[in-house]
Amino acid sequence: MMLGRRVLGVAWCVTLGVACAWGQGTRPAITGVSHMSVYVSDAAASDHFYSVILGASKGVDPQDAHGVRYYFSPTQFVEVLPLPAEHGISRMARVSYSTVDAAGLRGYLVAHGVSSAGEVQTGSDGSHWFETKDPEGNEVEFFQVGRLPKLPADAKPISTRIIHVGYAVHSKAAEDRFYKDVLGFRPYWYGAMKDDHVDWVSQQVPDGHDWIEYMLVGDGSGTTVESLNQDHLGVLNHFSLGVVNMEKTVTTLTAEDRLSPKRSGPQLGRDGKWQENLYDPDATRAEIMEFQPVAKPCCSGFTAESPVK
Repeated sequence: MMLGRRVLGVAWCVTLGVACAWGQGTRPAITGVSHMSVYVSDAAASDHFYSVILGASKGVDPQDAHGVRYYFSPTQFVEVLPLPAEHGISRMARVSYSTVDAAGLRGYLVAHGVSSAGEVQTGSDGSHWFETKDPEGNEVEFFQVGRLPKLPADAKPISTRIIHVGYAVHSKAAEDRFYKDVLGFRPYWYGAMKDDHVDWVSQQVPDGHDWIEYMLVGDGSGTTVESLNQDHLGVLNHFSLGVVNMEKTVTTLTAEDRLSPKRSGPQLGRDGKWQENLYDPDATRAEIMEFQPVAKPCCSGFTAESPVK
């Protein structure tokens, strides 16, 4: 989430408004969440969080020589990057979604008036990706895998599946014009801490079961722009790891002394799913969530199938 970039969002929407009259074309499949990229201020402390507490496998970063990847599976990871000298309160660099054809998807976005779509790049592992911006200026990447890494046989990730990413959103309508109207994301669920608000809106990828969660700021939610600081934004800008059984997961984390100093839960979320929240040293939230609800969700029912593993 990049605060203070609302002008860019307005320009994007104007461009998109013109482009919507163009031919639709064929959109290459967007199959799920690839990764989230986060900035960190202490590499050693962050390494402990991602490799020990979350149990992800540490690897080189074929996209950025200054980065480190922490793999939960060969195709999903968190990319950790050094905190830039000039930075704001957000520690989220970008989010990345998996596609079967990065070049084709870039062409599709350009044809639909997304002028911020960058050139397709190639990593040392043969992967392909391009970056763009959503209507609020968030960095969004579409990633096509290359050669998959071989993870250690003794790896103990607390989860092998990133099921969603979430980040602060000021205008649901503006974001929907990108994620739903252009890319084909589908409604999944919405909810709130209080029944008279809408705090979270989930949109599922068009060709899979992972989703993006709009963490609304203003726009009818219970969160205001004035209330945001680094810790609060770290709650909003998060990634979520799916597990089958929360009791077993928390028991493992406790027995192996893998709970982060800052944490909350386990608790039953408003979507009817058990969750536990852990935080990296820069306050980015790693939400652990059961795949399936065990109780009726508040505010709305699920309008698409939930992931099962």
